[in-house]
Parts: sequence; C-alpha cells; structure tokens
Amino acid sequence: MDTLEKIDRLRERANVTYEEARDALAQSGDDLLDAIVLLEKQGKVKQPGQTSYSTQYEEQKEYIRVQDKVEEQRQSAPSFTRSLARVFHFFFRFIFHTSFHVRRRDNDLFVVPTWVLALILLMWKVALPVAVIAMLFGIRYSFRGNEGTETANDILDKAGRFADGFESELRKNKDRKDEH
Repeated sequence: MDTLEKIDRLRERANVTYEEARDALAQSGDDLLDAIVLLEKQGKVKQPGQTSYSTQYEEQKEYIRVQDKVEEQRQSAPSFTRSLARVFHFFFRFIFHTSFHVRRRDNDLFVVPTWVLALILLMWKVALPVAVIAMLFGIRYSFRGNEGTETANDILDKAGRFADGFESELRKNKDRKDEH
C-alpha cells in the first residue's frame, strides 16, 4: 500500500486533514495503526459511540409515545370548529354577564342587560340611527361587567368624542351662517 492510500484510510478512520494524516504517518514510521494511536492521543479521533440492543421492553421516560404526541397536537391545533366555539363562548358570556348603560352627563338614564340590547339590535335599521342621533345630544353608552368590556367601551368613548367634535362643528357652521 502506497503512502497516498494510507493517508486516505487514515483520513476515513480518524476524520483528519491530509496534512494531519501525513504528519501522523511520518511520526509513526509510516505505520497506519501507530498513526491512529498517535491521533487518538492528540484527541483528533472521534471515539466510537456505544450502542446496545435488547429484546426486552422497557419504557423509556425520555421518550414520548407517538400516540400521545399526535393527540396532544390534535387538541392544541386550532381548528375552525374550536375557534368558532371559543368566539361563541366569549360572545354568550359577554351578553349574559354584562349590562348596557345609557347615560347623559354622567347620570344613568337606564340600564338594560346586554342580551336585551342584542334583541334591540335585530331592528338595527331603526336602532342604529336613533343611537347615533342621540349621541349628538350628549347621550353616551357603556358596558359594565366581568370581562371584555374595555375594548367595547374604548370604541364607544371614541364614538362619543367624534360626536362631540361633529356637534361643535355643526354649531360653528350655524353660528357663521347666523352672522351673515
């Protein structure tokens, strides 16, 4: 076997560069086994891994059963049905655990359960214009309850501020017309 073949074999076994293999062969007097031993002492040879096989069944705690993992992923994966169920659950909790307040100048005019408001909104073609016009006369709306009211109240507050701004613009325009 010539030197190049020995270097190739040494590289395969020891996973080193050509230069490292050539130097190891030179230091070991061109003996392949001695070159591998020399590279092992230098820490350049990968130590063989230990593998064992058995026919006995032992449950490994670090392993996860495939069936358990599939079931876990199935339950945690968002599905359309599950997402829709969450939306309805939140909606019904909101409707039945909150109240709708109609107020003017920080005094409640009346308070109704939110489910009554939902029924009123079925006649939205009448209810919506009446609610908007009432906002121009200082009527404000809010929800009070356990959870989820912050976002709805923020939107209603912004609508109230918009109505205030719109009303003041109408008054300015009326005052200008009256001056002319």
